[in-house]
Amino acid sequence: MAGVNWSEATKPLLKKYKNKKHPLDHKNLYQLLVMVILSAQDSDKHINEVAPPLFKAFPDMKSLARADAETLYRFIGKVRNFGNKTKWLLELAKKIKDDKSIPLTMDELTELPGIGRKSANVIMREGGVKAEGVIVDLHVLRVAPRLGIATGTDPKKVEKQIMEIIPQKDWGQIGMAISFLGREICRPTNPHCPECVMNTSCAYFKNLK
Repeated sequence: MAGVNWSEATKPLLKKYKNKKHPLDHKNLYQLLVMVILSAQDSDKHINEVAPPLFKAFPDMKSLARADAETLYRFIGKVRNFGNKTKWLLELAKKIKDDKSIPLTMDELTELPGIGRKSANVIMREGGVKAEGVIVDLHVLRVAPRLGIATGTDPKKVEKQIMEIIPQKDWGQIGMAISFLGREICRPTNPHCPECVMNTSCAYFKNLK
């Protein structure tokens, strides 16, 4: 949206959700990596239910590397696209071998099976390393154009637009902050505009008025 200084306008949003933990209920990077892969086209809530028995059986990368497809199916058979996800997890575990070897750069993460830019950005945020991009999940894809920060429906293009207008120091937090806003306030129908920290600069709210 023309005339908005998004670096300033997003400060209250960043403050509201700063360092809020990702909705995937993980205890370490190994768990997050597995859960991020499982959550594609599925819900965080469902993956949070599936995960505890899986991690009881496979507490780390070493144990996962020794697993076979049939054993994994017993734990993740109800997850969407579980066939491919099983294959990716087994490949990835054999490649990484150890929790300590989980990579934390965009290039290395996106080389792993089942990990795209969004997943890599999530893992890097939770791993506390310097961001190389911005998380664009389904919530961000819906909310960023509504706010007026970006246009279109292509995650890579939306990510690029956000990276161009938000300072690099905030890349690691802004995507997740917009995502939380979309989950809690900026709902697809009946968004709670009056209580939104972005309503002074939001294109959608301006049009409502």
